[in-house]
Amino acid sequence: MSHVGVLLFEDFETLDVFGPVEILGRLKDLYTIHFYSLAGGQIRNSHSVSILTEQLETINDGVDIFLIPGGYGTRKEVHNIQFIDTIRHISKSSKFVLTVCTGSALLARTGLLDGRTATSNKKAFDWVKTNGEKVKWIKKARWTVNGKFYTSSGVSAGMDMTLGFLSDIHGTDFARQVAFQIEYNWIEDKENDSFADQ
Repeated sequence: MSHVGVLLFEDFETLDVFGPVEILGRLKDLYTIHFYSLAGGQIRNSHSVSILTEQLETINDGVDIFLIPGGYGTRKEVHNIQFIDTIRHISKSSKFVLTVCTGSALLARTGLLDGRTATSNKKAFDWVKTNGEKVKWIKKARWTVNGKFYTSSGVSAGMDMTLGFLSDIHGTDFARQVAFQIEYNWIEDKENDSFADQ
């Protein structure tokens, strides 16, 4: 059973979280999901979604999959030194780290993406790049994979990346079956995001 730790902060993007959670959460024999925040307690976003979280320090030794979503809250949190330090520590000790949307800005701030390929939300791409000048940002990508680090484009791309992750771990047919179960048209080509040129 793989432990999925979902990082939350005020004003996280709803689908960044619940797209991947829908996909991994239905695989109950393989994955268990827990929600975390820096201080623990209730975390709320602008869509009035409120989730009870555990403190990040309880996963000091990392998790199997550390999911970092984006959202408007990232604009504030990139300047939160304690938060970024905690993300760095947990990411280093986790088996895989997956970011959605501007969550890659948070990970870039840790320095762990330096020299690696990554992508992010296309509308916020220029801003995200300022948070990691040594990162090899690929605007055209729907999602990227570099070692244990997976990064995805905006919002719904997190679902494509998560299915891509399942494909890497369990095989393409397995991932396609999961996509079929949720009646989702999985964009399997990680190299080409149709929103990159819009």
